[in-house]
Amino acid sequence: MLFNLGGPNKNITYVGCMVQAYVFHWLGCTECVLLGTMALDRYVAVCKPLTYSVIMNHKLCLLLSSTAWLIGLANSLLQSTLTVQLPLCGNQELDHFFCELPGLIKMACVDTTVNELTLAVVATFLIMGPLSMILVSYGYITQAVFRIPSANGRLKAFNTCSSHFLVVSLFYGPGIYIYMQPSADHPQDLIKALTLFYCVITPMANPFIYTLRNKDVKSALRRLLRRAILSKRI
Repeated sequence: MLFNLGGPNKNITYVGCMVQAYVFHWLGCTECVLLGTMALDRYVAVCKPLTYSVIMNHKLCLLLSSTAWLIGLANSLLQSTLTVQLPLCGNQELDHFFCELPGLIKMACVDTTVNELTLAVVATFLIMGPLSMILVSYGYITQAVFRIPSANGRLKAFNTCSSHFLVVSLFYGPGIYIYMQPSADHPQDLIKALTLFYCVITPMANPFIYTLRNKDVKSALRRLLRRAILSKRI
């Protein structure tokens, strides 16, 4: 995708396009489930801190992580395989900057109602399931935080969840709009703008969102900025 965006050649082979669709939807679905799992982790950390290491042990973490990857793979194999089977009737122009299933479905020259319904139903399950887990977890977390007597303790608890909540907002908002409504209702330019959030902007922002609360990272960033400013003055 970056290669095509950065140069004059906007072509991609059919096989390359399908590989891109399979891999992207595998990773995207996996992230949906992982964000829900992370909310569970935050809930245990804030509401049951004394038993956190016992509950969230290595075995459970491995099981939750493996489940997320397998659900993502199963969804990608189902959705992408259904899309690959659609005839294109010579249509070779994709109105998008990468091979995403809603855009590929629009290229088909046959009735795509089954594909669109399957995509919407499965997306609803895979988006609303983890999102419900996130909302319930944060409901319990909010109750627990307001029971903390010290303002310092409340701030520390909120900081534990702030980075995760920000990523959830950036990732789920555009995904809900694109995947949980009939594709014909979306202006294509708006879809492309929203797609940037969960496939480019959110992954680029993740390292900053998750690490800027770390004191060592903040200190290293300050030193880097000081060096950059001093080098310009010299």
